[in-house]
Amino acid sequence: MASIDDATDLGELFHAAFRGLRRTWSQQLAPWELTPHQWRALMTLQRNRPAPGEPVPGEPAPAQQERAQPDVSPGSASCNAANRNAANCNSGASGAVGVTRLKDLAERLRIAPRSATEVVDQLEAKGLLCREPDPTDRRAKLIVATDAGAELYNSIRAERRDKSTEYFATLNAHDRAELARILGQLPH
Repeated sequence: MASIDDATDLGELFHAAFRGLRRTWSQQLAPWELTPHQWRALMTLQRNRPAPGEPVPGEPAPAQQERAQPDVSPGSASCNAANRNAANCNSGASGAVGVTRLKDLAERLRIAPRSATEVVDQLEAKGLLCREPDPTDRRAKLIVATDAGAELYNSIRAERRDKSTEYFATLNAHDRAELARILGQLPH
């Protein structure tokens, strides 16, 4: 085993390992016809979302929600709470959990707003998210994951976890635990 003389070598080794893992993840997204940027956007919307059946702050209780399923197809005017299972409200603009503004999504993804618009357009065309008017700013739109987006996210996440387990299986249990401990100490 090679010795590590300085932090540069560690950084290069870590980057090489991450590239290998990321290549595996990119190949994994291919059957769903998702790019890594699309996956990251969907993942960002799904983070910290309420558990199924858990009430969403600012939303009516399930018994009070509309019974009819509204149109959430691309270009539809609304995708209300009955059809969205989304993530944490990043903007704080709405009282509902599961929405974010486009500019906030771009910041979270560390991409230009115009690039985020392209990613959102692509995911909206696939029916995985939709845009809603921001109740606090009529010029802004909120990005919301649909039920289909939530289902796809859960499927990919489970498979991704399996691929990660397979990738790290070359390490014994003690080394995996030690790696997790060490990585947990690094700043996120």
